[in-house]
Amino acid sequence: MTYLAVALGGALGAMSRFFVYNAFTHATRSTYPWATFTVNVAGSFLIGIAFILITERLEMGPYWRGIVTVGFLGAFTTFSTFSMDVIGLLEQGQVSNAIIYVLSSVVVCIIAAWLGLSLAKFLF
Repeated sequence: MTYLAVALGGALGAMSRFFVYNAFTHATRSTYPWATFTVNVAGSFLIGIAFILITERLEMGPYWRGIVTVGFLGAFTTFSTFSMDVIGLLEQGQVSNAIIYVLSSVVVCIIAAWLGLSLAKFLF
């Protein structure tokens, strides 16, 4: 049953990521990979909140952890796309944008996860 929960969460997360990607593609002509950056930051923030809610506050079982963190957020965020975005920037000769993207993604996502954890501990 847990595998089905992960699969359901993964499908919803992947569809959500695709929605965000399309929204950014139509809204901006920037070569900076804003869609991937946005889902990775949002996912980092949300996984902080979800972890506290699922494991500490609501004490939900592994089924919910599977559907929310592994499934939905695992599919919503995407390190593989992040990697390809960096390679794309490098191949286009945008070395400074690639460096900024790597550093900002790592730092901002860690901060977002910490903020999510802190907010969830405070609110719940």
